[in-house]
Amino acid sequence: MSGLLALALCVCQGVMAQDTLKKFDLQELVVTGTGTLHLLKDAPVQTEVITGKQLKNFGGRSLQEILSGLATSFDFNEDDMGSHITMGGLGNSYILILVDGKRLNGDVGGDNDLQLIDPQNIDKIEIVKGAASALYGSDAVAGVINIITKKHDEGLLLENSTRVGSYGDLRQHNGFGLRSGRWNSYTNFQLQHTDGWRNTSVEHTSPLEDPVLDSKNKTRNRFTSWQAAERLTYDAGKAGEYYAEGSIYGKRIYRLSGKYPHYDVNTYDLAYQNAGASVGGKWNLGNKDYITFDADWNRHAYYYHFTSETLVEDYDKSAGTIYYPYYPYLAGQEALQSDQQRTLLSAKGVFTLPFQNRLSGGAEFRYDYLKAPTRVEGGKADDWTAAVYVQDEFNPHRNFNITAGLRLNRNHQFGFKATPKVSVMWSVTPDLRLRGGWSQGFKTPTPKELHYMYVRQMSGTYLYLGNKDLKAQSSNYFSASLEYSVKGLVLTVGGYFNKLDNMITLVTIPNYEAPDELIARYDPVKTRKYQNMDKAKTYGGDFSLRWKIGDFLLNAGYSYLDTKADQYDTDHETIRRVKIDGMAHHKGSFSLLWNHSFSSAYQLGLGLYGRMSSKRYYQTNGDGKGYQLWRFATTHDIRGSRNLTFSIQAGIDNIFNYVDRTPHGLHLGTTSAGRTFYAGILVRFTNGRKTINKIKTNLNQRDDEN
Repeated sequence: MSGLLALALCVCQGVMAQDTLKKFDLQELVVTGTGTLHLLKDAPVQTEVITGKQLKNFGGRSLQEILSGLATSFDFNEDDMGSHITMGGLGNSYILILVDGKRLNGDVGGDNDLQLIDPQNIDKIEIVKGAASALYGSDAVAGVINIITKKHDEGLLLENSTRVGSYGDLRQHNGFGLRSGRWNSYTNFQLQHTDGWRNTSVEHTSPLEDPVLDSKNKTRNRFTSWQAAERLTYDAGKAGEYYAEGSIYGKRIYRLSGKYPHYDVNTYDLAYQNAGASVGGKWNLGNKDYITFDADWNRHAYYYHFTSETLVEDYDKSAGTIYYPYYPYLAGQEALQSDQQRTLLSAKGVFTLPFQNRLSGGAEFRYDYLKAPTRVEGGKADDWTAAVYVQDEFNPHRNFNITAGLRLNRNHQFGFKATPKVSVMWSVTPDLRLRGGWSQGFKTPTPKELHYMYVRQMSGTYLYLGNKDLKAQSSNYFSASLEYSVKGLVLTVGGYFNKLDNMITLVTIPNYEAPDELIARYDPVKTRKYQNMDKAKTYGGDFSLRWKIGDFLLNAGYSYLDTKADQYDTDHETIRRVKIDGMAHHKGSFSLLWNHSFSSAYQLGLGLYGRMSSKRYYQTNGDGKGYQLWRFATTHDIRGSRNLTFSIQAGIDNIFNYVDRTPHGLHLGTTSAGRTFYAGILVRFTNGRKTINKIKTNLNQRDDEN
């Protein structure tokens, strides 16, 4: 580690000594922070961008690998139930993930399934930290991740990408695009597979039992997932653009099977089925005013796929009881565990007003439906929220911006809640910008948190319970940052403070506080229940450096975080101070890239990447160890002809072969399998020129005029 840091410092000194620094490009367009287009340097809300060039050089196999490798704020701890992402000290349910500005749906045990995102179809990623509920509603308490997909309108497009790696890793992407007149179609298919791996043979069963020393459980189980998607758009010229899209998705997680259940033997695999459909468009009103409208429906279903005959509890409709014991399932049959459906209707208008004001306003309606025959009392639950919001972007001076917004939410169970926001940006000089803001967050309990009941049979029996008495959560987020850019250098320093009231978390409770019938049935090692914390706080600071000179690009980042929460201790009948699960005090990232064109037909890219984290804290099942992982990646771009291009990627992940061998059932710092290798090739054929984004052209022209 020290040698690599010394190398990085030497590189920095070498870069500083040269006089050929080029002006850093801050002309990237961003939209997430305000819901309207801005040049990155003029964005009122601090926005982090992972560009298409960075994505290509990094060669990530999944969205979680991309975010953890290229953004300092994130941590992941993958298992069968999801990615377990944390950002700014808060977990999955507090992070809003958008795809082209629309919510990603695909909950897996409280997690969005990030494998729904095809890495080959990502154009760029925008990250906004902190509460954004005034603009995006519930879930946007820790921040927003907006995955912006590629817009394919080249005429005829054929592309194939195949990536293979250690442990049977396969990532397949195929795309077919066709533009005819004003119509444009793009069909996308992706396949992901891994054989999985096992980092330890030790299984932590429970505090009351000795560990199993010959466990066959895997750190990462074998899985296969696939997705097919279609997007059809119609370009109405100056009048606007309209679209319809749909997708289907399937996933199977294969677990060690056997007829007789044990700590590392299962009688069923996990299966998922997703589907989604959307229609919408943009209606231009002239003078840069427009209205957008969207209707979106998504379904995520989760099943047990039985691999041998199994007697399980099930729902008996004829008897009218929730749990009917000893219903037989045969190999090949499936039992529904949860079926989550979401319908979202939204409309928004953006209008240019006198005196340098831009007004945004809109309305949304969201309906969530949960069907879980064996996990929810009555077999189903639902929830709906309606909202209206307004935002004004005011520029009293060309170097000063004030953006203020207000959202009024109406939830059918938790009533009305208003969430305001204010952000300020001051361009002190052309090279120095100051940003600050305050925003409120609001999040209602999900149907799962209110009603779900789940039994986890791995590492002993754990009982998880919903809580109908939960209160809605709210937050106050304060932030300030400084951005300095000169020639090829951009430095950003910022701090934040997030105060949460009634934060919902899983708390271990005595078994006698759970329903007697459930304790008698399962005899759990631990019972955990969703409860509100009295108070919770997260605060920290971020530093990032981006330096470009010639063919070199250096990125470095550091993030400090601390959390505090007051939680009621039932055993001792007192309030105790705890850290929020998944928190790490220190995280860092580093990358050094070199791209060089040897001719018009060949370009080479080399990249060294590092990410580091200190210990992650948890209230149960141990803390996650600190780690550092390093990666070397190469890209080779080859132009075969005017219409045909090739891109070859190859690299080594986890160069120094670090493996976390913490026993199964306890928290890991990283699930990395150790040193792995990968290689991939992208073949792309296009026949026709890509249309020009008129909005981007106009914005760049306006910036040049200013």
